[in-house]
Amino acid sequence: MLNLFPNEKIVLNLPDAVFVYYPNFFNTEKADELFKKLIEETHWQQDNISIFGKTHLQPRLTALYGNEDKPYSYSNIVMHPHQWNSLLTFIKEKIEETCNHSFTTVLINRYRNEKDSNGWHADNEKELGRNPIIASVSFGEERIFQLKHNTNKDAKLSLTLKHGSLLLMKEGSQIHYKHQIPKATKTKKERINLTFRRIL
Repeated sequence: MLNLFPNEKIVLNLPDAVFVYYPNFFNTEKADELFKKLIEETHWQQDNISIFGKTHLQPRLTALYGNEDKPYSYSNIVMHPHQWNSLLTFIKEKIEETCNHSFTTVLINRYRNEKDSNGWHADNEKELGRNPIIASVSFGEERIFQLKHNTNKDAKLSLTLKHGSLLLMKEGSQIHYKHQIPKATKTKKERINLTFRRIL
């Protein structure tokens, strides 16, 4: 299938931060290929997470890949990275060419169905520095991605992340906003999301 607008980008109209969306970053044929390989080749895990004093399994599968064995911590989970493979290196280099920014680590989330989700949060862990840039690429089932400003109730947005799309969350995005992938009310097939970041 031809990708008629491979370089199409949309700057989201939100204050205090820069969000840039590339709906056709990978064409359908390439996205299908990458999705299949990610399912088969990723070292998936499912960790326990503690929220409000209760512990349960995270509602998704995850994996961490990165440089120099630097761990990544969030929600009292400490993940240790696997070494980059050729598949992830290919995706990373394509993103780096577009956004002119280098990444050291990727956190991969696998949403198996409509019940898997990721609650409101910012990628603001101390390992990432004060104002990190996050590159988020999606494969598989389309899911709703929601953004909301921390103090401005009018600054919010829901975006359907397409198969093969890229969302760059740039300056201000993790300082002023939170984001989530909510549970869906309709049946959903599998989705994989890769969030590239730089650990300092």
